[in-house]
Amino acid sequence: MTAYEVIVVGGGHAGAEAAWASARCGCATALVTMDIQALGRMSCNPAIGGLGKGQIVREIDALGGMMALAADAGGIQFRILNRSKGPAVRAPRAQEDRVLYARAVRDLLAGLPALRIVEGTVEEVLVTGSGRPAVAGVRLADGRELRAAAVILTTGTFLSGLLHRGPQTTPGGRIDEPAAGRLSDCLRRLGLTLGRLKTGTPPRVHRDSIDDRDLQVQTGDEPPVPFSFLTTALPQPQVPCWITHTNERTHQIIRDNIHRAPMYSGQIRSRGPRYCPSIEDKVVRFPDKTSHQIFLEPEGYDTPAVYCNGIPTSLPIDVQEAMVRSIRGLERAEILQWGYAVEYDWIPTDQLTATLEIKAVDGLFAAGQINGTSGYEEAAGQGLIAGINAVASVRRSEPLVLGRDEAYIGVMIDDLVTRPPDEPYRMFTSRAEYRLHLRCDNADRRLTPLGRRLGLVDDARWAAFQARRACLESLETRLQTTRLEGRTLVEWLQRPGTTLQELATRVPDLDLRGVPAGVIEAVEIQARYAGYLTRELAAIERFRRMESCIIPASLDFGTLTGLRFEAREKLARFRPRSLGQAARISGISHADITTLALYIRQP
Repeated sequence: MTAYEVIVVGGGHAGAEAAWASARCGCATALVTMDIQALGRMSCNPAIGGLGKGQIVREIDALGGMMALAADAGGIQFRILNRSKGPAVRAPRAQEDRVLYARAVRDLLAGLPALRIVEGTVEEVLVTGSGRPAVAGVRLADGRELRAAAVILTTGTFLSGLLHRGPQTTPGGRIDEPAAGRLSDCLRRLGLTLGRLKTGTPPRVHRDSIDDRDLQVQTGDEPPVPFSFLTTALPQPQVPCWITHTNERTHQIIRDNIHRAPMYSGQIRSRGPRYCPSIEDKVVRFPDKTSHQIFLEPEGYDTPAVYCNGIPTSLPIDVQEAMVRSIRGLERAEILQWGYAVEYDWIPTDQLTATLEIKAVDGLFAAGQINGTSGYEEAAGQGLIAGINAVASVRRSEPLVLGRDEAYIGVMIDDLVTRPPDEPYRMFTSRAEYRLHLRCDNADRRLTPLGRRLGLVDDARWAAFQARRACLESLETRLQTTRLEGRTLVEWLQRPGTTLQELATRVPDLDLRGVPAGVIEAVEIQARYAGYLTRELAAIERFRRMESCIIPASLDFGTLTGLRFEAREKLARFRPRSLGQAARISGISHADITTLALYIRQP
């Protein structure tokens, strides 16, 4: 029997980030994974970032996490999305080399002295206590027992996973990898309610079989912009992607065979992601749409595989082949891997606290797709927070709960625990009320001091942050104190089309040599949107007043007879931490909050 402080179950993006956080904080940590070589493996699309997701990756990095470092090491094409739009909705995205990204994850984890990686399958969470149970460790399929005071479940799509391709079903978490079945039964015995969700992946085709002569080419940005605040250069070559579309012939093939699709034959009954639907779902839901966009994305430098982003499917193989070859540029496509859907168990998130601890079992945490989210970035963000809070649980220290005003990660977790999803949750910029404040460029200013206090930000990162902050503050001071034709340079930047580089040609004292491009961009945004930011900060202050009204953990909502029965029932179910969180629970009215506030403020 081996003893640790924290055990992480699962080696996907959530598990890797949870193990990183726990071990970096100095806790003796075990990361249990079925296959050590599968650590950091990208189950679906070979990309990191995107709208809402890119912000999460920057926040992970600012807190001292690992995903951005791995993405920069494995990236083969870097782009800033929505560059022509406002800064609140801009986001970094990178195509990744699957092999290089996974290798970077393994190398980063291998450098942690406090971490041991254990190969095996967890079948049982061990608990102690005759009343409310507390975690004691895990038992593996081969009988080994690992002891710990905190366990983090990051099972991805492996928890009773079932793969679907036409009428064919195979137990598995992803292609050619087994499912974890018995752990679901254990969780039910511990009193948890489990649900079923579904996601899917598209076919992969051989690069040499694509006719790209008439396809739109999508190239990366020059110069490429990294994810991590620590990355100073991206010297690796960038590869192009291509854009094509489905057509009426494609759609007719799908319509003619829709009865063979597991989602429509009744074989799959669980909900899939609304914002990343299967191609068969797109054809059924949008019958008037004559085409759907497809991005052909290389999966790496040294592999011929190209990911067909936009046509996830679980149709039978013969239908997939006809469908793919009906698409322009893919008429002679050699298909290397067929698409499939996967169903898996998840924990409806009314059973979680805002720290990602499971309410029914002390010391048991969950992160990633087991919490009903989709995407690597959402999983990694939860993994980092779960790792931090598992350490806090072991050390009996203050847990970390990020507010909606502090981070996209805070928005995501608050959404999960106040409004449990009934389909895989995906982050968007539109979910954040204060997205102008929660920008990619200022993630380090928002979160790196917090990461330093937690012990995740090492001396090298802290020194880099302080240097960047000093450079930024110095430049801001110069803009506020330097005048041109009677106006400060800040006022000039608020005029449409004016840039710092332009002002530098007119003001000899404004020397921008040696100032990083990211600092210039951040200063321009801060100056240009100063009025909007002031108004948003006022809204944030009102929000914080509501969040500061803490609801006592011992409050018995059932005794609050002034509240409606439905309100008492929902408050008892979700156990909100604050008045603000209570107000975000579906079905809780403004009148309920007013009444609840009176109970809280009573002497």
